[in-house]
Amino acid sequence: MDALTLIRDSFAPLAGKRILDIGCGSGTLARRLVDAGAEVTGIDPGAAALARARDAVPEARFESATGEALPFPDASFQGAVMLNALHHVPDPAAALAEAARVLVPGGRLVVVEPLAEGSFFDALRPIEDETAVRAAAQDAIASALARGAYACRRDVTVARHESFESLDAFLARVSAVDPAREATIRERRPVVEEAFLKAAAREADGPFRLVQPLRIHVLEPAGA
Repeated sequence: MDALTLIRDSFAPLAGKRILDIGCGSGTLARRLVDAGAEVTGIDPGAAALARARDAVPEARFESATGEALPFPDASFQGAVMLNALHHVPDPAAALAEAARVLVPGGRLVVVEPLAEGSFFDALRPIEDETAVRAAAQDAIASALARGAYACRRDVTVARHESFESLDAFLARVSAVDPAREATIRERRPVVEEAFLKAAAREADGPFRLVQPLRIHVLEPAGA
């Protein structure tokens, strides 16, 4: 099972369901959810990402906001998703609390987070070492569960497989997530290239393959 399938299954049936995409980026997930019939609202702090999302998914609504301060009333959505987003939030505990606030009773939050392991992580590490922030995201989820703020309905780990024709294709992919990485790539290009070639699997002249384990929590706020 992949992350998208699990997200869809967690909210099924999606038709007409109000879903909040927290950290929507350029709208890739929003596009998939809208195509499945959901009414999607996305938030992101990045103006460039929001512009791309609005172009890609004109049927959805997009707002400039952070995960710690969602600009919506209580109980606004039937579901929420954080896809590879929680570890980018400076205060992940606050983001989890905000997500609970905007969900209706019985609503669900799906959190998909990359773990600090796998060949993709090894290739990314010289560009940006996310060991601490990825651990902080998992700690925030564990703390929320321990406090009883959420109940966990599902906790699974899946592997995301990605193929790249070249190092430059990989660098374009990771820079799209955070353009600030471009300066580090320029400064550390030989080290980055060495890490990529060491981490990636490749047969003959085929594409470079990297694997990123993703931990997925399906959560329901307390009292749901």
